[in-house]
Amino acid sequence: MTFDEKYAIQSMAMDLKRISLGLQRNSVIMAERFLTEAQKREKEISYSSCPEYITNILKKIKIINLKNNSKIAEDAQMYSTLLQNFSSR
Repeated sequence: MTFDEKYAIQSMAMDLKRISLGLQRNSVIMAERFLTEAQKREKEISYSSCPEYITNILKKIKIINLKNNSKIAEDAQMYSTLLQNFSSR
């Protein structure tokens, strides 16, 4: 994994944390903005350099729609933690 990919994963983790906070505070506009940022970061990461569980998270981030699911805040927080743990190795 390159330094740029590691940086993209760390940035995505922070974006996901902000999505979670935004949804918990009922600030959908904030959550949508950081979702856009997280989805941009997803394009910067090579799937071949990541383990399967990270690849699965990246694929899920790609298709998140804030209007479809009330559980997204919890999922975003969980994905954030998993990505942070992975990138800190």
